[in-house]
Amino acid sequence: SAAVIDPCVRSVAAALEKDPRHRIRVTFNTAPQIRKRMADSEAWDIVLAPPAVIEELAQAHKADGERVGLGRVGLGVVVRLDAPVPDISSVDAFQRSLAQAESLVFNRASTGLYLESWLRKQGIYEQLQAKSTRYPDGASVMEHVLHGKGREIGFGAITEILLYRDKGLKLAGPLPADIQNYTSYSATALTGAGQPELARLFIRYLGSPAGKSPFRDAGIEP
Repeated sequence: SAAVIDPCVRSVAAALEKDPRHRIRVTFNTAPQIRKRMADSEAWDIVLAPPAVIEELAQAHKADGERVGLGRVGLGVVVRLDAPVPDISSVDAFQRSLAQAESLVFNRASTGLYLESWLRKQGIYEQLQAKSTRYPDGASVMEHVLHGKGREIGFGAITEILLYRDKGLKLAGPLPADIQNYTSYSATALTGAGQPELARLFIRYLGSPAGKSPFRDAGIEP
């Protein structure tokens, strides 16, 4: 599963494990890592990832065709509780805040790749690169900002930021609407599933009102 939806997937797994016959093991990775692991022919029953990854699996005849949409997650700005909140009320204000920040922190997964692409289009990536720190995943970004100092700005999926709201970080807000980027997530059972019946049960539960509830509660938009 994509790490961005970690708490939601754990909640669904816990609900299904109330039946003592069910045991579910979940591994979390970024989308690029999921692609690599699937290319290495690792055996899994279900994959929860962006639709592009799901479609690649379908074209490779690794997905069994049964899938469900889980929702979409926007990109947010995160700072420490004791740090000044950057002005991100507009695209112009956002760019000024980037220039004024002492440090920028973002990942090399879906959200970070989008941010990098946008910065390059604005022609400001090179000048910001020297004060930017990149990590493979969102959790590492959150830990860096949590233990950072000064006017440091972090970026990540809003769901990942909200996991740290009681740990010393705060969501400064989503990216300005004009440049917001949403990453959608879907789930599919795989053709080589070792537990095909449980895989299908998991997928169908994800599509039910009870299965969608933890995603909605975590701030994942329909």
